[in-house]
Amino acid sequence: QVQLVESGGGLVQAGGSLRLSCAASGGIFSINAMGWYRQAAGKQRELVATDTTGGSTNYTDSVKGRFTISRDNAKNTVYLQMNSLKAEDTAVYYCNADLVVTTGTYQYRLREVWGQGTLVTVSS
Repeated sequence: QVQLVESGGGLVQAGGSLRLSCAASGGIFSINAMGWYRQAAGKQRELVATDTTGGSTNYTDSVKGRFTISRDNAKNTVYLQMNSLKAEDTAVYYCNADLVVTTGTYQYRLREVWGQGTLVTVSS
């Protein structure tokens, strides 16, 4: 069974840093893209950053210059380094993946796999 497991959330003061990790497991054949989304209380889930296997990264404007997404392909893991955190970065952060799974006999694509979320709280 495919799953994404996030870690690294917590409480930090404004101006501080956190690094989130998300490891994919369960018959992973290949990964097309991985990314991070977040959802603040009372708001819709929004894209934070994505990283495609082709090497393309994308960030929402509010985190550019402060957050960095990276991947360790050997570990099927994506990271989000968050620096200069602000109170408005407080949210539940979700990992997302577009990947191909193998059963050993055939492969199939899962375009929207989500982790359980990890809470990031930035105190001002």
